[in-house]
Amino acid sequence: MRHESILLIGGSGFIGSRIAARLAADGRRVIVPTRRLARAKQLSVLPTVRVVEADIFDERELDRLLPQADAVINLVGVLHSRPGHPWGPAFEHAHVALLRLLARMCARHHRTRVLHMSALGASAGGPSMYLRSKAAGEQIIREAPGLQVTAFRPSVVFGPGDSFLNLFAKLQALAPVMPLGGADASFQPVYVGDVARAFADALDDPASVGQVFELVGPRVYTLRELVRLAGTYSGHRRMVIPLPAAAARLQALMLEWMPGGPLMSRDNLDSMKADNVASGRHPLPPHWAPTPLEAVAPDYLRG
Repeated sequence: MRHESILLIGGSGFIGSRIAARLAADGRRVIVPTRRLARAKQLSVLPTVRVVEADIFDERELDRLLPQADAVINLVGVLHSRPGHPWGPAFEHAHVALLRLLARMCARHHRTRVLHMSALGASAGGPSMYLRSKAAGEQIIREAPGLQVTAFRPSVVFGPGDSFLNLFAKLQALAPVMPLGGADASFQPVYVGDVARAFADALDDPASVGQVFELVGPRVYTLRELVRLAGTYSGHRRMVIPLPAAAARLQALMLEWMPGGPLMSRDNLDSMKADNVASGRHPLPPHWAPTPLEAVAPDYLRG
């Protein structure tokens, strides 16, 4: 069965805009709800994409939108929350409560096909609130009766407009040195275009139902190596100074209170206690041929 109309929740962001473009290129109709239309203005040029003002945490809004779609893609995720047990309130709202609501509303409107963005390393016993809440949400949607779910667990995602390599490039443009917590943490970055392709390819593939796919790039890096690459490609390479655990935690606490929102948090630091690399417990998508970071990052970081 070809799914022609997709409700793309969280579709106005860095990853969502690429998935929307990929689905539009396939000739599918895409509905992107957003609280602020200005956030998704870049999608308005795509002929089969319709941006609607809606709060997807509101049951009445999902009642209005779900009948217009025959499949749902959920990309909603947040990186920061106030502390809580077993996770903070922002994580509960975005990663757990929304999935309960979505499962209930899909059942009400007899919508069965769901693609869900989880996170690499998501685990009920994970070292951070982020990873534990992501695991809880994934479990809720995968175990919901009657749904045909495919879940994706990406490593950190890079590409033009990312908030990872671009952040470290900008910091090195401003600072004479780079003090770095979690410098030895491991990552397997994946290109945003490859993530969009994985979602689009799975949508109509019955073999993907019930699967959890890990989305990773071809190479593992330490955080220290990624920071150095971001500096090199942007023309602002600085000396990286790894911080001991206590100093790293103090740095993360200070960055939590930066004006304009946290650049990093203690929970982010906790997430790095688990290597962000392929676990081998879940498959890669079929015919997976990920794009090397070195083939893409120099072009957009140079600007």
